[in-house]
Amino acid sequence: MKTDINFYTNKNEYRLFVKQSYSSLIQLKKEGDKKAFNDLVLKILPTLRNYINRGLHVFISKGNFSKGKYKADDIIDQLFIEIFDHIEEVEKEDDFYAWLYLKIDELMEDIQVEEEFNDFFFKNIDTYSKPEWDEMQEKYSTDGDGDLMLIEELDDISYNHNDYDLNAVFIEDNEVEFISTIDKKLNEDTVKKHTALVLHNLPYAMRHVFELFTNEHLSLEEIALIKKSTLEEVKQLLQDAKQALQVSLFNRYLN
Repeated sequence: MKTDINFYTNKNEYRLFVKQSYSSLIQLKKEGDKKAFNDLVLKILPTLRNYINRGLHVFISKGNFSKGKYKADDIIDQLFIEIFDHIEEVEKEDDFYAWLYLKIDELMEDIQVEEEFNDFFFKNIDTYSKPEWDEMQEKYSTDGDGDLMLIEELDDISYNHNDYDLNAVFIEDNEVEFISTIDKKLNEDTVKKHTALVLHNLPYAMRHVFELFTNEHLSLEEIALIKKSTLEEVKQLLQDAKQALQVSLFNRYLN
């Protein structure tokens, strides 16, 4: 019983601290002192980090995404931006505490929606028509805000290090004819762009295995060790990614 009392006392003290921080944060933003603003936000974060970690654990346990894909720091980095950009949404200091949790839940929901879309994309990949593929390609050429990326950004090496060589991926006897047809009908740039588009929308675990195998030239045994998975699980993930590419290339360009 004593522990419970201490817990709620600490929670009440924490809530009071958050409430009292609101006016200071508003003033620091008006003064343009972003460093002091961020330093004060840092003092608020420990309890919020625990809340984020619990949420991530639930997502992982339900299979929404794999362990290690997202970390609390990823969400906290975005939370810093949300607090600084939108703190004026809070009408009074009594609302600030609940508002922080609202923002965290919105960020967590965005992650879950993205993962659900990736899973839906893979499960329905054989139903997309060429016009739908072309539309997705156009959207893929823009950033998350829908604004065209700058040419210098697209030319940067970080955007162009995924030179997928499908000849090194589709190596089974029953896949040789498929690759031969692709080579005859499509140029290398088209294949690479389509491959990047498909992989971008695949579930993380599938995409990760494919990239480790293709770009990093790791063996399936090594990938299983890295991902702490069985060899059979890794083989299935790679096979699913390959199947997604085959079906999508056929439906978009060869059908």
